[in-house]
Amino acid sequence: MNIVTIEPFYFVGLAVRTTNENGQAALDMGTLWKQFLSKNLISQIPNPLDSTLHCLYTDYEQDHTKPYTALLGCKVRSLDHVPEGFVGKTVAGGTYGVFKTAGKLSEGIVYQQWLRIWNTNLNRNYTTDFEVYTTNNPEDEVVAIYIALNDSARTDL
Repeated sequence: MNIVTIEPFYFVGLAVRTTNENGQAALDMGTLWKQFLSKNLISQIPNPLDSTLHCLYTDYEQDHTKPYTALLGCKVRSLDHVPEGFVGKTVAGGTYGVFKTAGKLSEGIVYQQWLRIWNTNLNRNYTTDFEVYTTNNPEDEVVAIYIALNDSARTDL
Protein backbone atom coordinates (compact mmCIF):
# COMPACT_ATOMS: atom_id res chain seq x y z
CA MET A 1 0.00 0.00 0.00
CA ASN A 2 1.15 3.51 -0.84
CA ILE A 3 -0.12 6.60 0.94
CA VAL A 4 -0.96 9.62 -1.22
CA THR A 5 -2.71 12.95 -0.97
CA ILE A 6 -5.62 13.40 -3.37
CA GLU A 7 -6.82 16.81 -4.49
CA PRO A 8 -10.58 17.46 -4.42
CA PHE A 9 -12.48 16.49 -7.58
CA TYR A 10 -15.95 16.39 -9.10
CA PHE A 11 -17.64 13.18 -10.12
CA VAL A 12 -20.83 12.22 -11.97
CA GLY A 13 -22.20 8.70 -12.04
CA LEU A 14 -25.06 6.29 -11.69
CA ALA A 15 -25.79 5.51 -8.03
CA VAL A 16 -27.15 2.67 -5.91
CA ARG A 17 -27.62 2.48 -2.14
CA THR A 18 -26.39 -0.90 -0.92
CA THR A 19 -24.78 -2.86 1.90
CA ASN A 20 -22.20 -5.63 2.19
CA GLU A 21 -24.56 -7.59 4.45
CA ASN A 22 -25.79 -10.92 3.07
CA GLY A 23 -24.00 -10.39 -0.26
CA GLN A 24 -26.37 -7.58 -1.27
CA ALA A 25 -23.61 -5.36 -2.67
CA ALA A 26 -22.53 -8.07 -5.13
CA LEU A 27 -26.08 -8.18 -6.54
CA ASP A 28 -26.56 -4.41 -6.58
CA MET A 29 -23.14 -3.71 -8.06
CA GLY A 30 -23.61 -6.33 -10.77
CA THR A 31 -26.87 -4.66 -11.80
CA LEU A 32 -25.26 -1.19 -11.70
CA TRP A 33 -22.34 -2.28 -13.88
CA LYS A 34 -24.59 -4.07 -16.36
CA GLN A 35 -26.87 -1.05 -16.73
CA PHE A 36 -23.97 1.40 -17.00
CA LEU A 37 -22.01 -0.58 -19.58
CA SER A 38 -24.89 -1.92 -21.69
CA LYS A 39 -26.31 1.59 -22.18
CA ASN A 40 -22.85 3.19 -22.60
CA LEU A 41 -23.86 5.71 -19.93
CA ILE A 42 -20.36 7.16 -19.67
CA SER A 43 -21.05 8.82 -23.04
CA GLN A 44 -23.94 10.75 -21.43
CA ILE A 45 -21.78 12.36 -18.74
CA PRO A 46 -20.96 15.98 -19.71
CA ASN A 47 -17.52 17.55 -19.27
CA PRO A 48 -15.53 14.41 -18.41
CA LEU A 49 -11.88 14.95 -17.53
CA ASP A 50 -11.09 11.74 -19.42
CA SER A 51 -12.64 8.34 -20.16
CA THR A 52 -11.28 6.60 -17.05
CA LEU A 53 -14.01 4.67 -15.28
CA HIS A 54 -14.30 5.15 -11.50
CA CYS A 55 -16.46 3.53 -8.85
CA LEU A 56 -17.03 5.63 -5.71
CA TYR A 57 -18.18 4.44 -2.30
CA THR A 58 -19.57 7.18 -0.10
CA ASP A 59 -22.30 8.23 2.36
CA TYR A 60 -21.35 5.42 4.74
CA GLU A 61 -23.81 5.02 7.61
CA GLN A 62 -20.97 3.86 9.82
CA ASP A 63 -18.33 1.63 8.23
CA HIS A 64 -18.07 -1.00 5.47
CA THR A 65 -20.49 -3.29 7.30
CA LYS A 66 -23.39 -0.80 7.12
CA PRO A 67 -25.23 0.76 4.14
CA TYR A 68 -23.38 3.10 1.77
CA THR A 69 -23.83 4.60 -1.70
CA ALA A 70 -21.89 3.30 -4.70
CA LEU A 71 -21.55 5.36 -7.88
CA LEU A 72 -20.18 4.30 -11.24
CA GLY A 73 -18.99 7.05 -13.59
CA CYS A 74 -16.10 9.44 -14.14
CA LYS A 75 -14.39 12.61 -12.97
CA VAL A 76 -15.80 15.79 -14.50
CA ARG A 77 -14.73 19.42 -14.83
CA SER A 78 -17.78 20.73 -12.94
CA LEU A 79 -21.15 19.77 -11.54
CA ASP A 80 -22.97 22.47 -13.53
CA HIS A 81 -24.76 19.91 -15.72
CA VAL A 82 -25.69 16.62 -14.05
CA PRO A 83 -27.99 14.63 -16.37
CA GLU A 84 -31.30 13.31 -15.08
CA GLY A 85 -30.85 9.93 -13.41
CA PHE A 86 -27.21 10.64 -12.51
CA VAL A 87 -25.70 11.90 -9.26
CA GLY A 88 -22.99 14.53 -8.92
CA LYS A 89 -20.54 14.44 -6.02
CA THR A 90 -17.67 16.57 -4.81
CA VAL A 91 -14.90 14.41 -3.39
CA ALA A 92 -13.08 16.43 -0.73
CA GLY A 93 -9.67 14.87 -1.26
CA GLY A 94 -7.25 14.11 1.53
CA THR A 95 -5.04 11.23 2.63
CA TYR A 96 -5.58 7.90 0.87
CA GLY A 97 -4.09 4.43 1.01
CA VAL A 98 -3.74 2.95 -2.48
CA PHE A 99 -4.06 -0.78 -3.14
CA LYS A 100 -3.56 -2.21 -6.63
CA THR A 101 -4.76 -5.40 -8.25
CA ALA A 102 -4.66 -6.73 -11.80
CA GLY A 103 -6.11 -9.55 -13.86
CA LYS A 104 -9.48 -10.77 -15.09
CA LEU A 105 -12.44 -8.98 -13.55
CA SER A 106 -14.51 -12.18 -13.92
CA GLU A 107 -12.15 -13.86 -11.43
CA GLY A 108 -13.16 -11.44 -8.67
CA ILE A 109 -9.85 -9.58 -8.40
CA VAL A 110 -11.50 -6.42 -7.09
CA TYR A 111 -13.62 -8.22 -4.50
CA GLN A 112 -10.59 -10.22 -3.34
CA GLN A 113 -8.66 -6.99 -2.84
CA TRP A 114 -11.56 -5.51 -0.86
CA LEU A 115 -11.53 -8.59 1.40
CA ARG A 116 -7.85 -7.90 2.14
CA ILE A 117 -8.60 -4.22 2.80
CA TRP A 118 -11.47 -5.03 5.16
CA ASN A 119 -9.13 -7.31 7.12
CA THR A 120 -6.44 -4.67 7.60
CA ASN A 121 -6.16 -2.35 10.56
CA LEU A 122 -6.37 0.91 8.59
CA ASN A 123 -7.25 4.19 10.25
CA ARG A 124 -10.15 4.80 7.82
CA ASN A 125 -12.41 7.84 7.89
CA TYR A 126 -15.24 6.42 5.72
CA THR A 127 -15.84 9.56 3.66
CA THR A 128 -15.28 8.50 0.03
CA ASP A 129 -13.31 5.50 -1.21
CA PHE A 130 -12.94 4.82 -4.91
CA GLU A 131 -11.68 2.43 -7.56
CA VAL A 132 -9.93 3.50 -10.77
CA TYR A 133 -10.14 1.16 -13.77
CA THR A 134 -7.11 1.95 -15.92
CA THR A 135 -7.31 -0.29 -19.01
CA ASN A 136 -11.04 -0.75 -19.70
CA ASN A 137 -10.18 -4.35 -20.57
CA PRO A 138 -12.10 -6.83 -18.36
CA GLU A 139 -9.72 -9.64 -19.38
CA ASP A 140 -6.61 -7.76 -18.22
CA GLU A 141 -7.70 -4.89 -15.99
CA VAL A 142 -5.54 -2.90 -13.60
CA VAL A 143 -7.50 -1.45 -10.69
CA ALA A 144 -6.27 0.98 -8.05
CA ILE A 145 -8.43 1.16 -4.92
CA TYR A 146 -8.13 4.40 -2.93
CA ILE A 147 -9.13 4.18 0.74
CA ALA A 148 -9.79 7.45 2.61
CA LEU A 149 -7.67 7.61 5.74
CA ASN A 150 -7.69 9.90 8.73
CA ASP A 151 -4.85 12.39 8.40
CA SER A 152 -3.17 10.82 11.42
CA ALA A 153 -2.75 7.65 9.32
CA ARG A 154 0.46 9.08 7.85
CA THR A 155 2.05 8.75 11.25
CA ASP A 156 0.19 5.59 12.31
CA LEU A 157 1.60 3.36 9.57
